[in-house]
Amino acid sequence: MDQTPTPAPAATTATVKPPRSELNETLRFLVKLAIAVLILRSFLFAPFSIPSESMLPRLLIGDYLFVTKWNYGYSRWSLPGGVPLIPGRILGRDPTRGDVVVFRSPEPDDHDVIKRVIGLPGDTIQVRRGQVILNGKPIPKQRVADFVLPLTPNFDAQKCGSQFQDVDAAGVPICRYPRFRETLPNGKSYMVLDQADIPQADDTGLYTVPAGDVFLMGDNRDDSADSRFPAPIGMGYIPMERIEGKAVVTFFSTDGNASWINPVSWFTAARWQRIGEGF
Repeated sequence: MDQTPTPAPAATTATVKPPRSELNETLRFLVKLAIAVLILRSFLFAPFSIPSESMLPRLLIGDYLFVTKWNYGYSRWSLPGGVPLIPGRILGRDPTRGDVVVFRSPEPDDHDVIKRVIGLPGDTIQVRRGQVILNGKPIPKQRVADFVLPLTPNFDAQKCGSQFQDVDAAGVPICRYPRFRETLPNGKSYMVLDQADIPQADDTGLYTVPAGDVFLMGDNRDDSADSRFPAPIGMGYIPMERIEGKAVVTFFSTDGNASWINPVSWFTAARWQRIGEGF
């Protein structure tokens, strides 16, 4: 008697996951991190370092600060490198007189610059004998104690004129500048330096700020290429869409004495008292 062969049991199929590649996982993480940093820098916060003395006495060479990006809206200059992905300016708001802003300088030598907002669209501005005249009224300028800055690698004797060089009670070489307090009509008060009588900077023509632009000045009035001078000597009027953000707080500062091969100097060169200063 023929017997029907018993069919063999079906093979159990199992889904076999491909082995995970550590390289692929690392690349995915780095891409996500880069996207997160790009979003953070473009739309929320960005770091900025001070390369020159044009904003003395508030900002020193070697200061590092955070800039908030949402205050005045967004444009292509909100993005790293000015990538032209945002047309014009969206969610735009005008700055307030006295704000310290980071902006993109005029072409062709465009780079990030920091100055203080003095004039808004429609304002008239003139400088007479070193005093700013805003809409026909002089901005109060009060003499206060000299600004004293120790000479360090970040600010050496070459950056301080010989007439301003001095030594303190401990014999440390310092730079001593005449300092003044300016107070804008909105009550905003800040310190400026006025080193000497320089006709090109201290006695100007009358400026009328065009619509959509701002008039910016450095607090170190005799050492700042700003809106008082047309490009390429200065900056001229700056379009609102070139403003990248508002300076809010200093998060680090160094006097330039640090050495990469000496980790202890990273701490001794830090100007700890400047960390946390707002605007």
